[in-house]
Amino acid sequence: MNQSIVLSLDLGTTGSTAVLVDFKSSPKIIGKHNAEYPQHFPKEGWVEHDVDEIWQSMSTAIKNVLKTSSISTKKIKSIGITNQRETVVAVDKKTLKPYGKAIVWQCRRTTGFCNAIKKDPELTNYIHKNTGLVVDPYFSGSKIKWLIEHHNLQSKVKAGDVMFLTMDAYLLAKLTRGKSIFTEASNASRTMLMNIKTGAYDSKLLELFGISNQDCLPPIKDSSGHFGSTEDLGFLPSGIPITGMLGDQQAALAGQGCYKENQAKCTYGTGAFILVNCGQSFKTPPKGLLNTIAWKIDGKLTYAVEGSCFVAGSAVQYVRDQLSWINSSGESEQKASNDFAAPQVIFIPALAGLGSPYWNPQARGAFLGLSRGTDQPVLMRAVLEGIAFQVNDLLSSINESGITAQELAVDGGAAANNILMQVQADFSGIKIRRPKALESTALGAAIFAALGSGLIQDLSEVSKKLDLDQEFLPNKEASYAVSRQKQLDAWKLGVQAVSIFSQRENG
Repeated sequence: MNQSIVLSLDLGTTGSTAVLVDFKSSPKIIGKHNAEYPQHFPKEGWVEHDVDEIWQSMSTAIKNVLKTSSISTKKIKSIGITNQRETVVAVDKKTLKPYGKAIVWQCRRTTGFCNAIKKDPELTNYIHKNTGLVVDPYFSGSKIKWLIEHHNLQSKVKAGDVMFLTMDAYLLAKLTRGKSIFTEASNASRTMLMNIKTGAYDSKLLELFGISNQDCLPPIKDSSGHFGSTEDLGFLPSGIPITGMLGDQQAALAGQGCYKENQAKCTYGTGAFILVNCGQSFKTPPKGLLNTIAWKIDGKLTYAVEGSCFVAGSAVQYVRDQLSWINSSGESEQKASNDFAAPQVIFIPALAGLGSPYWNPQARGAFLGLSRGTDQPVLMRAVLEGIAFQVNDLLSSINESGITAQELAVDGGAAANNILMQVQADFSGIKIRRPKALESTALGAAIFAALGSGLIQDLSEVSKKLDLDQEFLPNKEASYAVSRQKQLDAWKLGVQAVSIFSQRENG
């Protein structure tokens, strides 16, 4: 039987998505199912996942996509995995039983420890120079230290009986019944444990975060190749190879066809994440941004510069769930369609702190400039504009560093919002390119799995086959420039205000 289909598994922050991609001619999504799972918030600023709930949701997504698409599993050539990156869980090495819940990338519980590190300029510089990252509770290293200390795992670490797994490695382990436990370079580069120049774990950083035995971490492999095969799952036959794994933002870069230097994408999901392909030469990242691994193929690392906003689509979810202004996220566009907010009203979407280029985990969200006449449509518009302002900060930092992105490819659920995309084009003065398939993350994982299983021979085979949906062009009128600057000035004042408030709140 001709096998031209890849099953792509996208393990996100709020749900699991199983996607079937047919590579018979050009990559085409022929089936998709999403199953949500809850986030847990045990304390202020803490975010957790129950990995059993994650596995159940992914199992449900796989079963349902196979059922609704009526695709025989015999047609599946291989499996690709993509995932929320910095989230980490401690599990028993033999049974995969978790020690408590996974700590999610959004979680800020290790802020105090990270602040202590920042007091040592030499150590802070070492981390930035060798990992490409800034010291922040966002990344996995400090989360692992917390898991070791609060679950009393020191003896198990020393004996090598516990594993600390990012979600790519956890999902791989579950699919293979524990026979394969690996990670790959793009995910490993987000742990703050990997030397970004060598692609190997850094002994000094392992010591810093309390990992006395490297066997407690999954070995780092290429992003495309054989990771293992399905084993005794029931809903999938045994023996299907897993041949591609990428962190979600790197997978979106691949799914957007950004295989050349200076090609850029932004994913508007729970957060908003810009990645710019920087090729195979390590470059110092612009101030406030990160250097990360895009992927590793045939032992060669491809680098990317990244900017991260912790809240994007989740701001709209906040309006829907906590404020009940809308019944669905899709209603946000209609609600905001006839109003403007900035510079009179500004929303700072720091509901989980501020990421790049500010790196202020204590910052909190705020509406500024309210009056008796401020109504829900104006506030909804301010939420969308706040998302765009954050992304514009990232683009400005990238451009100031000399890296020139001529256009921005976009994906993710919030990228379907036409108002948000047009506002982004106008605020940033850049052309926005939106593909027909917004599932770029799942598509990127499928492409790397196709490469690893021989369905394609080279990434260039697919880069010209991705269908465009719509382009959003910036307002170039001279009169708009004055209005745009007032809006940007108001945003900057808003960021300063929440930063000052966070300093007051935290003493």
